Amino acid sequence: MPLALRDTVRFAQQAEALGYHRFWVSEHHSVPGVAGSAPTVLAAAVAAATSRIRVGTGGVMLPNHRPLVVAEQFGVLEALFPGRIDMGLGRSVGFTDGVRRALGRDKEAAEDFGAQLTELLGYFTGDQQVHPEVHAWPAEGLRPPAFVLATGAGADHAAALGLPLAIGAIRGEEPMLSAIERYRAGFRPSVWSPRPYVVVSGTVAVAGTPENARRLLVSESWSSAYSRTHGTFPPLVPTHEVESLRMSARERSFFDAALEGHIHGTADEVAVALAALAGRTGADEIMVTTSTFDRAELLDSFTRLAAVAGLTAPEDLRVASAG
Repeated sequence: MPLALRDTVRFAQQAEALGYHRFWVSEHHSVPGVAGSAPTVLAAAVAAATSRIRVGTGGVMLPNHRPLVVAEQFGVLEALFPGRIDMGLGRSVGFTDGVRRALGRDKEAAEDFGAQLTELLGYFTGDQQVHPEVHAWPAEGLRPPAFVLATGAGADHAAALGLPLAIGAIRGEEPMLSAIERYRAGFRPSVWSPRPYVVVSGTVAVAGTPENARRLLVSESWSSAYSRTHGTFPPLVPTHEVESLRMSARERSFFDAALEGHIHGTADEVAVALAALAGRTGADEIMVTTSTFDRAELLDSFTRLAAVAGLTAPEDLRVASAG
């Protein structure tokens, strides 16, 4: 895991050199295959090692934390790296009962997300009503952009509070399109955003051939299948090891399903697919994530994708990356 964290910081530097607009890190707890358990700490390390790229969280899971502490953390980040910090916020709680107990939360904590989000934003604007005598320094008066990750009712909260929306087609494209439509219809302009702003996220893999691009998806697809059949998400293993496995019928079913629904192929094929995705969703920005074992192949995919984005993306469409 220490190597994965250091590789993430190096990858952020490479993403910046390639011209990517944002670099986001996520929050997971007690997951052997994911090192990102403290996103604001990792975001600080990434921001310190870079100079231009925006750095954010995708996201801090607000039900796991107190809004005051989250406001203070992002206030410090924004004060140290002004104009470069994104405050991505989600409503998920710990994945297992043990993790939730360790965090002092239960499944119902996600139902308080709207109230927690309102309190958090109030610490920045100076008008939160829950603890009016409390001020979050140095957050008060600062405005790091706040994005809501659209899980469950996330799109509705983003619309009601006038916040940008980050959404992925995790459970299929139709629910995503429905949530985006609902978000735009219900959006209320705010001090955080004058208009709806949609970031669509997804897995993208680019290689010299369609076959090699698909192979980039194999490592994470196996970890996903393993998690569905064994209850824990393991570290990624080399593609050739996965291809030599003798999977059970159940594992094979989950593995094949995990390979579906992603954008992958040659640069030309991915350019067409991204343009189509932007057209269907009206996205202002596309957030790309690619998890594969080989770091050189990962960098090659993002290098090819940077060339695709520079040649084919509309001027008002930005491409970002998630580490």
